[in-house]
Amino acid sequence: MTLHSNSEASRAKSDRDVSSIDSNQLMAGRRELLIRHGASTYRLRVTASEKLILTK
Repeated sequence: MTLHSNSEASRAKSDRDVSSIDSNQLMAGRRELLIRHGASTYRLRVTASEKLILTK
């Protein structure tokens, strides 16, 4: 029998309820991507060390 804390159980449940996309599929070979959210535009970029940075 495996016991989980309340936070682990709620995180596991919420992970199932959230859509997921691989960053390679999202970026499609690009280093930068603009994301429009309402009236704002955000820039998602891949750094030289292959990390993602989202800026407004």
